[in-house]
Amino acid sequence: MKKTLILIIVLAFMACKENKSSSELPVNAEIQTLEYDLQGFNQIVPDTVDGGEMLLGRIDRSALEQDLFKDWYEVSYTDHRMDTVLVDSIKPLLSGVSFKIFMGSWCEDSQREVPALFKILDYADFDTSNIELIAVDHDKITPQDYEADHNIEYIPSIMLMKDGEEIKRIVEYPVGTLEQDLLAILQGKEYKHYYED
Repeated sequence: MKKTLILIIVLAFMACKENKSSSELPVNAEIQTLEYDLQGFNQIVPDTVDGGEMLLGRIDRSALEQDLFKDWYEVSYTDHRMDTVLVDSIKPLLSGVSFKIFMGSWCEDSQREVPALFKILDYADFDTSNIELIAVDHDKITPQDYEADHNIEYIPSIMLMKDGEEIKRIVEYPVGTLEQDLLAILQGKEYKHYYED
């Protein structure tokens, strides 16, 4: 019995000795791990500006419905007073259209407009596989440079695409209502977001 106890203590001591403390790890070890993790999908990272955590990189709707973000997502989705008459006019115009959305899970405008857009597109029976969601940091960038060549200055930037080309975008908040802006863009009417010259 005494030998068994001594053996257990020796093994435990050796196991502890083999594990390096975090202070013995190379300084860049955490950074390398973070960069590797960001190659994934629906990544949650520390928000060094506001504290807490944020989404970064390619995400999908399920990321917004996670516990960390679902409070604002569900409230904005539910509270959006949708104009169903306009959405009925939008629905047939969505054929061949896709969306590329740059947003910040930390951004109040994104927290308001993106769930509202999902509510509209749900009502229109839009195929959500035609929505590309990209979460940016406070500087409006991603480690993967998804924003490159898209001139993202304000978010959300809701880009309507056809045949891989941008038709128009709604930036930060709609000029009218979200439904009015979508309909104007899809009908090819004159439309400029607030920051467009």
